[in-house]
Amino acid sequence: MKALLITTSLMLATLPYEAIGKATYYGEHWTGRKTASGERFHADSMTCAHKTLAFGTLLQVTDLNTMTSYVLKVNDRLPKSSGVLIDITYGAAKKFGIIKKGIMRAKVTNIGFRKIEK
Repeated sequence: MKALLITTSLMLATLPYEAIGKATYYGEHWTGRKTASGERFHADSMTCAHKTLAFGTLLQVTDLNTMTSYVLKVNDRLPKSSGVLIDITYGAAKKFGIIKKGIMRAKVTNIGFRKIEK
Protein backbone atom coordinates (compact mmCIF):
# COMPACT_ATOMS: atom_id res chain seq x y z
CA MET A 1 0.00 0.00 0.00
CA LYS A 2 2.88 2.37 0.80
CA ALA A 3 4.36 1.82 -2.69
CA LEU A 4 1.01 2.73 -4.23
CA LEU A 5 0.88 5.96 -2.22
CA ILE A 6 4.42 6.90 -3.24
CA THR A 7 3.69 6.14 -6.90
CA THR A 8 0.47 8.18 -6.75
CA SER A 9 2.33 11.10 -5.14
CA LEU A 10 5.02 10.99 -7.84
CA MET A 11 2.37 10.95 -10.57
CA LEU A 12 0.57 13.93 -9.02
CA ALA A 13 3.84 15.84 -8.61
CA THR A 14 4.58 15.48 -12.32
CA LEU A 15 1.18 16.65 -13.56
CA PRO A 16 1.19 20.19 -14.96
CA TYR A 17 0.23 22.72 -12.32
CA GLU A 18 0.14 26.49 -12.49
CA ALA A 19 -1.72 28.92 -10.25
CA ILE A 20 -1.71 32.59 -9.31
CA GLY A 21 -2.53 33.76 -5.81
CA LYS A 22 -1.28 35.16 -2.53
CA ALA A 23 1.95 33.95 -0.93
CA THR A 24 2.67 34.64 2.73
CA TYR A 25 5.47 33.42 4.95
CA TYR A 26 6.05 31.43 8.15
CA GLY A 27 7.70 33.12 11.10
CA GLU A 28 11.09 32.01 12.33
CA HIS A 29 9.56 30.68 15.56
CA TRP A 30 8.56 27.44 13.78
CA THR A 31 12.24 26.43 13.36
CA GLY A 32 12.94 22.91 14.58
CA ARG A 33 9.34 21.71 14.56
CA LYS A 34 8.30 18.90 12.26
CA THR A 35 6.42 19.80 9.09
CA ALA A 36 3.50 17.70 7.83
CA SER A 37 5.97 15.75 5.63
CA GLY A 38 8.08 14.81 8.65
CA GLU A 39 11.00 17.09 7.74
CA ARG A 40 12.17 19.58 10.34
CA PHE A 41 11.27 23.18 9.55
CA HIS A 42 14.23 25.48 8.98
CA ALA A 43 13.41 29.16 8.55
CA ASP A 44 16.30 29.65 6.12
CA SER A 45 15.38 26.74 3.82
CA MET A 46 13.75 27.17 0.43
CA THR A 47 10.54 25.27 1.18
CA CYS A 48 6.84 25.98 1.35
CA ALA A 49 3.43 24.76 2.42
CA HIS A 50 0.61 24.04 -0.06
CA LYS A 51 -2.92 22.74 0.40
CA THR A 52 -2.77 19.69 -1.89
CA LEU A 53 0.47 19.28 -3.89
CA ALA A 54 2.57 16.21 -3.07
CA PHE A 55 5.42 16.59 -0.61
CA GLY A 56 8.63 16.93 -2.61
CA THR A 57 7.01 18.83 -5.49
CA LEU A 58 9.40 21.50 -6.75
CA LEU A 59 7.72 24.79 -7.52
CA GLN A 60 8.97 27.78 -9.44
CA VAL A 61 7.54 30.68 -7.46
CA THR A 62 7.52 34.08 -9.16
CA ASP A 63 6.75 37.40 -7.48
CA LEU A 64 4.47 38.99 -10.08
CA ASN A 65 5.40 42.53 -8.97
CA THR A 66 9.16 42.11 -9.43
CA MET A 67 9.23 39.02 -11.68
CA THR A 68 11.82 37.48 -9.33
CA SER A 69 11.69 33.65 -9.21
CA TYR A 70 13.03 30.97 -6.90
CA VAL A 71 12.51 27.21 -6.68
CA LEU A 72 10.85 25.96 -3.48
CA LYS A 73 10.06 22.43 -2.34
CA VAL A 74 6.66 21.55 -0.84
CA ASN A 75 7.18 19.97 2.58
CA ASP A 76 4.22 21.20 4.61
CA ARG A 77 0.44 21.67 4.45
CA LEU A 78 -1.80 24.69 4.52
CA PRO A 79 -5.28 24.32 5.95
CA LYS A 80 -7.84 23.76 3.18
CA SER A 81 -9.67 26.85 4.46
CA SER A 82 -6.59 29.07 4.03
CA GLY A 83 -7.02 32.07 1.77
CA VAL A 84 -3.45 31.90 0.47
CA LEU A 85 -1.92 29.83 -2.31
CA ILE A 86 1.35 29.02 -0.52
CA ASP A 87 3.21 29.80 2.69
CA ILE A 88 6.94 30.23 2.12
CA THR A 89 9.78 30.15 4.63
CA TYR A 90 11.25 33.27 6.21
CA GLY A 91 14.44 32.69 4.20
CA ALA A 92 12.52 32.59 0.93
CA ALA A 93 10.52 35.69 1.94
CA LYS A 94 13.78 37.48 2.65
CA LYS A 95 15.09 36.61 -0.83
CA PHE A 96 11.84 37.86 -2.38
CA GLY A 97 12.08 41.03 -0.26
CA ILE A 98 8.63 40.70 1.32
CA ILE A 99 9.51 40.61 5.04
CA LYS A 100 7.90 44.00 5.76
CA LYS A 101 4.86 43.49 3.48
CA GLY A 102 4.35 39.89 4.55
CA ILE A 103 2.55 38.99 1.35
CA MET A 104 3.09 38.91 -2.41
CA ARG A 105 1.10 38.09 -5.53
CA ALA A 106 2.73 34.95 -6.87
CA LYS A 107 2.65 32.62 -9.84
CA VAL A 108 3.39 29.01 -8.87
CA THR A 109 4.38 26.35 -11.43
CA ASN A 110 5.50 22.80 -10.70
CA ILE A 111 8.82 21.94 -12.30
CA GLY A 112 9.74 18.57 -10.81
CA PHE A 113 10.02 16.39 -7.75
CA ARG A 114 12.63 15.74 -5.04
CA LYS A 115 12.34 13.04 -2.39
CA ILE A 116 11.61 14.30 1.13
CA GLU A 117 14.51 13.67 3.55
CA LYS A 118 13.51 12.92 7.13
